[in-house]
Amino acid sequence: MTMNNEIGYHVPVMLQECIDALAIKPNGIYVDVTFGGGGHSKEILKHLGPNGRLIAFDQDPDAIKNTLPDDRFTLIHQNFKFLKNYLRLEGVKQVDGILADLGVSSHQFDAADRGFSIRFDADLDMRMDQVADLDARKVLNTYPEEELHRIFGMYGEIQNAKSLAKTIVTSRLSNPIQTVAELKQAIQKLVPKGKEHKYHAQVFQALRIEVNKELEALQQFLEQTSLVLKPEGRLVVMSYHSLEDRLVKNFMAKGKFKGEVEKDFFGNEIKPFKVISRKAIVASEDEVKQNNRARSAKLRIAEKI
Repeated sequence: MTMNNEIGYHVPVMLQECIDALAIKPNGIYVDVTFGGGGHSKEILKHLGPNGRLIAFDQDPDAIKNTLPDDRFTLIHQNFKFLKNYLRLEGVKQVDGILADLGVSSHQFDAADRGFSIRFDADLDMRMDQVADLDARKVLNTYPEEELHRIFGMYGEIQNAKSLAKTIVTSRLSNPIQTVAELKQAIQKLVPKGKEHKYHAQVFQALRIEVNKELEALQQFLEQTSLVLKPEGRLVVMSYHSLEDRLVKNFMAKGKFKGEVEKDFFGNEIKPFKVISRKAIVASEDEVKQNNRARSAKLRIAEKI
């Protein structure tokens, strides 16, 4: 792989912390479910012996260009919500560790034609999987106002989400919103002065999470981790959004996303994981200075009981 390719993808956040968290056994089987530019995968391979194995997932067609020339490595071009079935197709029932970095790679923001970035004018797409039916245009032009209100409020954590939804619905009556520039134009009166970049980023984040059904996929993935990890296998997840982090935290602590931990007849808790990181691990000040993406990252670690 050329250096140019690597530069186009993001520098992995908290790389050393992720590797330490996996507690890699040289002959183990590991899964990197968010391959991207391959930064984490390359580092995992360095810690594996000749009989170790690494299986990576990425649904983004661009990620395939970064596949690693190593006999111990397999890249599966699928969403991580299909974890269990695709591992089974590879002849793998249980693994020693699973790593997920839930951030969108900066490569996707930098590829102008993908419509992820507020920096370029492009069609509003935002699909990680380029064959999916739902794209950002469809969300903006067909979703009812209350549904847009919910998405912007929950996924974008936008203060004036209700006004934003109303403005979009009014605007699309006269002209459908097809491009990044048209979306910015339609909502410009609502954007706080001096905070344009942050506001646009929140709007885009909300659309991206909805288009890719990211929270549903995350839940499906997490539920399968307890089935495919060996006892003492590690689950390592890095998230960048409070909703994702809450799902990960609850699942690691209770084996479910809401409600209390289930108990057996004798009152013993029934849960699949032991939490290794009581509090989320965050990036050092130095790393945040060098890589702004590290600012919102939260790393959590659990071990299969």
